[in-house]
Amino acid sequence: MTTSSTSKQKFLIAAVAGVAVVLAWWGWTRLMDGGPGEGFVGGNGRIEATEIDIATKFAGRIEEILVSEGEFVAAGQLLAKMQLETLIAQRDEAIAMQQQAEHSVAAAQAQVTLREADMTAVLALVRQRESGLDAAQRRLKRSQALAKEGNTSIQQLDDDQARVRGAEAALAAAKAQVASAQAAVEVAKAQVIGAQSSVEAAAATIKRIEVDIRDSELRAPRDGRVQVRVAQPGEVIGAGGRVLNMIDLSDVYMTFFLPETVAGRVAIGAEARIVLDAAPEFVIPATISFVASTAQFTPKTVETASERQKLMFRVRAQIPQELLRKHLAQVKTGLPGVAWIKLNPQAEWPQNLSVRVPE
Repeated sequence: MTTSSTSKQKFLIAAVAGVAVVLAWWGWTRLMDGGPGEGFVGGNGRIEATEIDIATKFAGRIEEILVSEGEFVAAGQLLAKMQLETLIAQRDEAIAMQQQAEHSVAAAQAQVTLREADMTAVLALVRQRESGLDAAQRRLKRSQALAKEGNTSIQQLDDDQARVRGAEAALAAAKAQVASAQAAVEVAKAQVIGAQSSVEAAAATIKRIEVDIRDSELRAPRDGRVQVRVAQPGEVIGAGGRVLNMIDLSDVYMTFFLPETVAGRVAIGAEARIVLDAAPEFVIPATISFVASTAQFTPKTVETASERQKLMFRVRAQIPQELLRKHLAQVKTGLPGVAWIKLNPQAEWPQNLSVRVPE
């Protein structure tokens, strides 16, 4: 692309932007000329509403769409379904794994009981060995006393000493069995904990899959109206794919623009009135809910007062929710009209801007 053609494009863009600002300024001045008088200001705008995309959380095939374009829906209403066969199979598998883990817990607990019984038996054996050692030691003492007096044979003394050593060895072996039995009990208890963890993991998996199943049933997040069916039943869409687009009819407002000289005087919460081109006989009450902090169009240089007046700021006039709920069927987005703002709180609305809404 040549330098001259690039320059021409930049010139055309600047010219279009300039024309837009001039038209906005001209429209504003026309409104001011025909407005309700000092203390009020107005601007052209269109009715808008918060849009909501109804999208899938996971990739999959759309099984059914239950609403049509233009249909009113309530919060929580089922709008569309995704195919659930895979998720249902995964849930069934997780349930089977949970049951298997529960059986493992029961088996591990039985092993703990068995190992504790072995422990009891080994402890009894230790006590028996301790008694045997005590008896052998007392007999050895008697033999030693008799041997000093010459009333027993050396053979008997040797036998009694051998019995003591045997009893000590038997006691040591029994105590070793106690340690082994204790270790077996701890292992069995660890197996119980592991099996219980498997049960909890399976339960968590079931819960997650059930959440995924619920998320595969697309429901309206709030009251509104279906705008567009983006996809159709049978289509396969990716994760996050849009199925429907709806608007929140409890969040309806008019967006318009005001010049810098006026926007700075508009307060959040100020009273406003909206008159639609399609229904000029009605005057809709509203409240200023937003004033842009930056201009929508700023010249490259701002050197004169006339240039500063070309700065246009976006403003939003919010329609009360209770009024919207009474007239949901009449709410239409995109309708052009005029929004009037009362800058002076002490000023009185003129008769032609007194609130008049449909019955």
